Amino acid sequence: MAKIKIKQIGSPIRRPENQKKILIGLGLGKMHRVVELEDTAEVRGAIAKLPHMVAIVD
Repeated sequence: MAKIKIKQIGSPIRRPENQKKILIGLGLGKMHRVVELEDTAEVRGAIAKLPHMVAIVD
């Protein structure tokens, strides 16, 4: 399966609790951290909920 790299570009400070939980679920939580995950529909959905906090890097 294909992999996707995700970088956190926004701070979780002053964000709703559900957005913080999504970040933790993706393996993020600190600024500028990069994780590599399987490219699944679940991961894409989590990214779609946080377009202001995460970015896909190549």
